[in-house]
Amino acid sequence: MLLRLITSSFAVIISSYLLPGVQIKSFITAILVAIVLGFLNAILKPILIVLTIPITIFTLGLFLLVINAIMILMAGSIVPGFFVASFGSAFWFSIIMTVVGYIFNGNDTIRR
Repeated sequence: MLLRLITSSFAVIISSYLLPGVQIKSFITAILVAIVLGFLNAILKPILIVLTIPITIFTLGLFLLVINAIMILMAGSIVPGFFVASFGSAFWFSIIMTVVGYIFNGNDTIRR
C-alpha cells in the first residue's frame, strides 16, 4: 500500500509537470493529493458511477473520464498547494495520471 501511494504521488508530480494548468507545491502535497484521490475514488466515485449509468452506457464508458476529472477538481479544492486551472486541465491530468500510473503499477491503476 505504501508503494502504491509513492507511485501514485510520482504519477501526480509527472502529470503536473506535463500540464501547465496543474500546479503542485511539493512532494508532500503530491502525497496528500494521492491520498485524497484514493479516498474520493473509494467513496464518492462508485456513487457517481451508479448515478450516471445511463449516460455512461450511452457514451460507451467515456463519461467515466468526466467523472475522473470531477474527482481531480474536487481534490484540487480540498488539498492546499494543489491547483487545477480548468476542467480541461483536470481531464488531461486524469488521462496522463492513468497512463503514468499504469507504467509504474501495471494493471492496478486501471482498476481504480
